[in-house]
Amino acid sequence: MEKDKKFESLTAEQQQELLEKYDPESSTRKLESGLFKWIIFFGLLAFSLFQLTASIFQFIPRQLLLSIHLGFALSLVFLLFPARKKNLKLNKLAWYDVVLAAISICIGAYWPIMQDDIVSRVGLMTSLDFYVGLAAILLVLEATRRAVGLPITIISSVFLLYMYYGRQMPGFLAHRGYDWDDIVKTMFFTSEGILGTPLYVSATFIFLFLLFGAFLVKTGVGQYFNDLAVAIAGKRTGGPAKVAIFSSALQGTISGSSVANVVTSGSFTIPMMKKLGYRKEFAGGVEAAASTGGQLMPPIMGAAAFLMVEFIGGISYWDIAKAAAIPAVLYFTGIWIMTHFEAKRLGLRGLSDEEMPDKKEVLKKIYLLLPILTVIILLVSGMSVMRAALWSIVATVAISAIRKETRIGFMDAVDALVDGARTALSVAVATAAAGIIVGVVTKTGLGLTLANGLVDLAADLTSSAQGKLLLTLFFTMIASIVLGMGSPTTANYVITSTIAAPAIILLGAPELSAHLFVFYFGIIADITPPVALAAFAAAGVSGGEPIRTGVNSAKLAIAAFIIPYMFVLSPELLMIDTTIPQLLWVVFTAVTGMIAIGAGMIGYWYRRLYVIERFLLVASGLMLIYPEGMSDIIGLVSFGLLLAVQFFIKREDKRPKQATV
Repeated sequence: MEKDKKFESLTAEQQQELLEKYDPESSTRKLESGLFKWIIFFGLLAFSLFQLTASIFQFIPRQLLLSIHLGFALSLVFLLFPARKKNLKLNKLAWYDVVLAAISICIGAYWPIMQDDIVSRVGLMTSLDFYVGLAAILLVLEATRRAVGLPITIISSVFLLYMYYGRQMPGFLAHRGYDWDDIVKTMFFTSEGILGTPLYVSATFIFLFLLFGAFLVKTGVGQYFNDLAVAIAGKRTGGPAKVAIFSSALQGTISGSSVANVVTSGSFTIPMMKKLGYRKEFAGGVEAAASTGGQLMPPIMGAAAFLMVEFIGGISYWDIAKAAAIPAVLYFTGIWIMTHFEAKRLGLRGLSDEEMPDKKEVLKKIYLLLPILTVIILLVSGMSVMRAALWSIVATVAISAIRKETRIGFMDAVDALVDGARTALSVAVATAAAGIIVGVVTKTGLGLTLANGLVDLAADLTSSAQGKLLLTLFFTMIASIVLGMGSPTTANYVITSTIAAPAIILLGAPELSAHLFVFYFGIIADITPPVALAAFAAAGVSGGEPIRTGVNSAKLAIAAFIIPYMFVLSPELLMIDTTIPQLLWVVFTAVTGMIAIGAGMIGYWYRRLYVIERFLLVASGLMLIYPEGMSDIIGLVSFGLLLAVQFFIKREDKRPKQATV
């Protein structure tokens, strides 16, 4: 399908400009020539080769692996990300960036060189240890500011100050306080700080799946997702919007960024939606909501899902992906339904035959989905996440050889290794900064303190157990959304899972439900005004007004604001302690509920709805989504009555009206 001849898609340069504007991870230098261009190129290649070697043979002790991973990430961030955005276009490096990169290499090499001495001192630090550890903290904060953004840098810094000034803290926040020796030792010489669990997940699971995504891109699978989506949904009512939903859900398997997903997929789908009659803000909202949901869709979810494996413990990644399946289906079902009702309301058609791709040609490339199927099969079989990712990369290379146009050659493989490492840099420094937060929470006991504080606050406002849980969930939702407006999903999840999730668990919710709750709202922050980066990027593509685009995206993603409450209150939605008949009933009632909510939100079903009908539909939809016997019965009866009223009034509308005197 020659989409560029039929729709005014963004050029590669325009896409890059939008990414640089809304996605800090894409704001890198463009060194087109010179020695440092090749130093960066081979540095990224070496980073990927090191990670692959370490993952295949697993011969490097954990602390050394993390130290080298950190050294690679820090040094490459300082070479690729300028101190100020205005220096992006300069084809040169500042001298201080070279110095910082060199110091970062030394930091990364310190543990491998000094391991025996560090271990033999049994926790005692020398002056050299102190200055190296302090430098590591400062470099992580600066690298995070450059590659991820200022908010998470400020949050990490505040946590460090909290650890130091514990005695001066008011009320229940007070603790005994720690001097800088203790802080540095915790942050760089234990497994509870920078070289802790978040960075470990980055150095193992996340890095390999980012490489997997980079290899998939080289096969042309991104464009294939678009063509497959058009072939399946293009001719349906309001087809372009449904193409955006389907394509973005698939794109989420290879893109870990909502903004990147919006720009790459939306540069094709948004012009298509606008051409067929969707409003600019609605078209942008559809793409933003669908692209953000890509991180919620199994089998390959957002990077924070891999962190969840380590944070919960005793659970496999497949258990998490399986539990997230029904909520993800409901999320995309909600968007699909609302775009359908909007298209019906506006009288929009699907794509014409001339605008459709050749289905036979599309089906000839169906094998491009086999690597994703490989991941699913390997995870279901019980293989570790790391091994599943490695074999999926091998499968991608092998499957790509089926046809010449998708074949990955030697240089394509090299480019994929470089691109994968480049993508991993921001994740690595973000998880290192998140490790600072985890270290402070662990050392000071802040997690349990705040969890008890949240529960006590809820108890002050209500005496019922259900009321306490609902209020705690509400407070947690607000905290997750606010943090998510300026922090990447990984850092947001680390903060909320160590501070807020324990409060939900204290009130009796299953651990998996609590962690998925904060995971959901951290991701949805990307489309929640006033700071909705994914929606703003979509507005940049559509030409719409950013805040209105954000409002539309939040409305379309209404399921994401409802379902997390439902699966905490009734874990059947996560397939926890449920039978197959119960599961089928839960899915049926939940999907029916989303139809009711979608019609109520858009204001159209089989005809335009009155305000009271919209209210009743949303209410019946909420009762249907909540998996409880009496609420299901009330919801189904209400739904049936409202549906009957729709048909009755529709038939009445068709009758000739009597003349009035």
